[in-house]
Amino acid sequence: MPAVIPERSFANYWKEKSRWKKDFCPQVKALSFNFPMEKTVVLLKPDCVQKGLMGEVIKRFEGEGFLVKGCKMMQLDEALLRDHYAHLADLPFFPEILGFMQSAPIMALALEGDEVIQKVRDLIGPTDSTKADPGTVRGDLGEDKMRNVVHASDSAASAQAELNRFFDPSELLQ
Repeated sequence: MPAVIPERSFANYWKEKSRWKKDFCPQVKALSFNFPMEKTVVLLKPDCVQKGLMGEVIKRFEGEGFLVKGCKMMQLDEALLRDHYAHLADLPFFPEILGFMQSAPIMALALEGDEVIQKVRDLIGPTDSTKADPGTVRGDLGEDKMRNVVHASDSAASAQAELNRFFDPSELLQ
C-alpha cells in the first residue's frame, strides 16, 4: 500500500515518524539513487607534473563534486601515444606531440559525476590556453595549445575508449 504524505512539512514528518523512514525509504532509494554516473578520463600532462600543479588541478575537480575513481602516474610509450592520438598521427606536428608527452610522467585520472564529461570540458576551457577564460584550468595554468596542463575526454565514446586505454578495470573504484 503506498505511503500517504501528510499535509504538514515532509521534513518534519521525516524526522518524527520512523515508520515513514522504514516503509518509504527503500522505494525512494530504489527510484532516486540508482542512476549511473558518467565517467571520464583526465590526463595531467607533463607540464602540469613538472610545474607541481597536480594538486591544484585535482582540487578544482574535487571542488566541483567529482569523485576520483582511478589515479595513477604513467610514463607514456610511443605505442600508447600513437593509439591515443591516432587522429593526429599523420600530421606534421605529431613528433612534437610525442616528444612533449614523453618528456615527463603524466597522471591519469578517472573522474565520476553527473554530466562529468561536459562539466570537466567547461572547467578546463578550450585547447588553446591563450584563448581560455580566466578561471578555467587552462586559462589560469596553461601556456599554449600543447602545454595546456590537461587532456579530457570529449564524448561518452572517447571517455569509454580512454578508460579502457589508460586503466585496467581492477584499477577503478566502483
